[in-house]
Amino acid sequence: MSTCTAASRHLDEPLAGTAATARTWLLLEQPGPWGAKALTSSHLDPALGRALEAAAEDTGVRVALIRRPGRHADCGTPAVRQVYAAHTVPGRTWLYSATTATPERLLDLDFAALGDGDPHTVDAVLQGRPHTGDPLALVCTNGKRDRCCALLGRPLAAELSASGVDGVWEVTHLGGHRFAPTLLVLPFGYAYGRAQAPHVKEILQGVREGRVVVEGCRGGSAWERPAQAAELAVRTAAREDAANTLTVVRTEGVAPRWEVEVAHADGRRWRVVLARGASLPPRPESCGSALGSPARMDVVSVRELRLDDRAGTARG
Repeated sequence: MSTCTAASRHLDEPLAGTAATARTWLLLEQPGPWGAKALTSSHLDPALGRALEAAAEDTGVRVALIRRPGRHADCGTPAVRQVYAAHTVPGRTWLYSATTATPERLLDLDFAALGDGDPHTVDAVLQGRPHTGDPLALVCTNGKRDRCCALLGRPLAAELSASGVDGVWEVTHLGGHRFAPTLLVLPFGYAYGRAQAPHVKEILQGVREGRVVVEGCRGGSAWERPAQAAELAVRTAAREDAANTLTVVRTEGVAPRWEVEVAHADGRRWRVVLARGASLPPRPESCGSALGSPARMDVVSVRELRLDDRAGTARG
């Protein structure tokens, strides 16, 4: 059986710069089956789903549904649901946990504040508290979006859970079906593709130690896609794996070419030139779709700058 993931893997399509973009993730537990657009096609009240989508629009917040790994028969409405909110901008990351018996309360959250990195609304509305457990491993398993997410994502989530990894959840949609199994790790907000259980355990151990594993990484969700690829390129060039040390300070240009400036907490800076290319030969971006040439982020150059915040000369 030919799948979009098999074609992408065979053609060695690059992963960097393909992560979903969200400064803040808002996750609501919703057991049972999910449709393609899970917020409005699951057992969550579709009116609530539409209202959450509207509230999050243009705020930098992305709302997704989560559920525990395993069978997803209709077991009725849960009495209490788990809620997580996570801000992913480096240097300002946080992860809050809460529970609610009335998911409509999420509409009382200040979505603009969440997108700006202020967690106080989670405390005020949901009595949320900073998450003190293991990092979250969110595996996309929504087969209604693409069969690869179910065929590859659900076994991964089940294997991680069965092996005792805490913090594993299935999630509705992370984009990039052809990179399944796809994974988002919180609080840092880095996404991964073609994930396998041993590697996921290494990634999670890295998070516990405050490190970012670059292998298999699609990018940090805090940034737009050119900046995702640029930050990963700097990590590779500088051999820097510490989380919260690199930040994107400037992105200039328009498709198909950008210049991205990346700063280190110690004052170093890099300029990364990227070009948007087309992945060839054509392949399906999703199972059942027509052949296409997905966009890819190609790193043209990475140059460390000899400048402070005011100077503009670069080392040749």
